[in-house]
Amino acid sequence: MGHTGTGISIQEKEEVLVETEEQFPFSLIVWNDNVNTFDWVIQSLMEVCGHTEEQAEQCALLIHYNGKYAVKQGEFDDLKPMCEALLDRGISATLEETVAS
Repeated sequence: MGHTGTGISIQEKEEVLVETEEQFPFSLIVWNDNVNTFDWVIQSLMEVCGHTEEQAEQCALLIHYNGKYAVKQGEFDDLKPMCEALLDRGISATLEETVAS
């Protein structure tokens, strides 16, 4: 593996990240609380957001340790029903505009 090959793949990954930010202007944020269990949050993320069990578990851990986590990114109209569905389940969720870094 040459150094040049590595440089190209890093550049390609950066370009993909930039495109992703432009395509998904909103983030669905789930906030940590002392009410919901890990299992309930994981089940809800799988059912509402279409996460795999592994993705949902990782999100739940990040929510727990960071206080909040963007579990999904997308268009406002796509995320709004997911946010409402999580709220209906008693999970604290908000929609935030994604800030390009």
